[in-house]
Amino acid sequence: MALLTFSINVTLDGCVDHQEGIADDETHAYFTRLMDEGGAMLWGRTTYEMMESYWPAVARGDQDAPPAMREWALKLEAKPKYVVSSTRSDFPWTNSHHVVGDLRTAVQDLKEATPGGVLVGSGKLATELDRLDLIDEYKFLVHPMIAGHGPTLYQGGLPRTRRLDLISAEPLSNGAVAMHYRRAE
Repeated sequence: MALLTFSINVTLDGCVDHQEGIADDETHAYFTRLMDEGGAMLWGRTTYEMMESYWPAVARGDQDAPPAMREWALKLEAKPKYVVSSTRSDFPWTNSHHVVGDLRTAVQDLKEATPGGVLVGSGKLATELDRLDLIDEYKFLVHPMIAGHGPTLYQGGLPRTRRLDLISAEPLSNGAVAMHYRRAE
């Protein structure tokens, strides 16, 4: 079965607000590499709608963007995108699919059907998936700043502490650190 990897930008104080962090070429290149390694994206409705409101326009060339952002947008356009939502069922963005039924079963089926693995990029959804023991790896890009506000990583809490093994830590020239962890056995 393929891996389910949770990846997100996070500040030193745990803030996962998409407007916080360093949004430069190096950061976009890092996330483009992650996306290239995976077979599909998995988001909650809120993240999907945030992404849908901007990235298709960048991919079409309707929105000015640096080359690294355009590369991300073009690859994201082609990547299968799966969305968990109980309030929306129509997802018109190219290669978007609605995840239906029991979350545990649907995500396990998605992992089995996606040999390249699945990349989760929604904080609230990741918390739910972690409660179901479905996340295998964590790839956090930790930004060198303290936001002083939320939303924060795992704001809803988990039923118990999750032990992780460090696989790698790669500093970027912009001061962020790419942290890769795997669930401890």
